[in-house]
Amino acid sequence: MDMNEDLQIKPWDLAKYPSKELTEKLAPLYAEAISLIGEDVNREGLMKTPERVAKAMQFMTYGYKINPRDILESAVFEEEYKQMVIVKDIDFYSLCEHHLLPFFGKAHVAYIPNKKITGLSKIARVVEILSRRLQIQERLTTQIKDCIQETLDPLGVMVVIEAQHMCMQMRGVEKMHSITTTSDFTGIFNTSKTREEFMNLLGR
Repeated sequence: MDMNEDLQIKPWDLAKYPSKELTEKLAPLYAEAISLIGEDVNREGLMKTPERVAKAMQFMTYGYKINPRDILESAVFEEEYKQMVIVKDIDFYSLCEHHLLPFFGKAHVAYIPNKKITGLSKIARVVEILSRRLQIQERLTTQIKDCIQETLDPLGVMVVIEAQHMCMQMRGVEKMHSITTTSDFTGIFNTSKTREEFMNLLGR
């Protein structure tokens, strides 16, 4: 492996950096919002907050800049392996599109190859890219599944996500320890035996 090539910054890493132009457009909007809720945007503690929030929002939504299929396709290999491949306990952070409050947790992904595999880290990257958008948990689950199915054409894919939602814990019903679980699957995972094997391997 060419070490220099391996050390190159990837497009999905560059996407995390905020745009100066977009920061300049967003910051005044956040300054106005802060003023409208009754704060003094010119006091010392808040003077740089609009710019910081503008940069933070770009980081938290940088997934719009990257096609997750490109990530999988950057490391596809021919392989006859036809047993279950599982990447579990993938930490993720996202923003609920309804209140722009965080939801976060763990994603568990399994697929059964059909002559093609991808780098294990690429599965985690797909979860990260799709979560760095305005999301709902149900759609995020399906998008991860669809991306892997459409790119690798495996015998089946299954995705399970377990998450905590700040819109439930900080506001509304204020249920502090509630966990939301979603799942979606294709192909051979339509059989209950295969799904059960996956869940058993997760320890669920």
